[in-house]
Amino acid sequence: MSIQSETQSRADLLKRLREQHSQSVTQTQAYYKEQRSIHTQICSIIRDTPKTVPEVAEAVDLPSQEVLWHLTTMKKYGLVVESGMCGDYPLYQKVDQP
Repeated sequence: MSIQSETQSRADLLKRLREQHSQSVTQTQAYYKEQRSIHTQICSIIRDTPKTVPEVAEAVDLPSQEVLWHLTTMKKYGLVVESGMCGDYPLYQKVDQP
């Protein structure tokens, strides 16, 4: 088989896969867009003043467990830090990016 025919068959295969999985690709893109939107909302809330999970949850109108998941993820990637405690709750604050 020549290189040109291999390239063409690979291109055809990729085209068929894109067509077969277009719905899941669209759903995944929508999911990531929603996640970025939530992260942006959370960052705007904790940018100037540290907040607890319940405070952030109330501000973004999401359940506390979902906000905790987002904050934990953002902490893992260095976007937020714990900056003290308020009673039994850690305070989360946006990290200043250079």
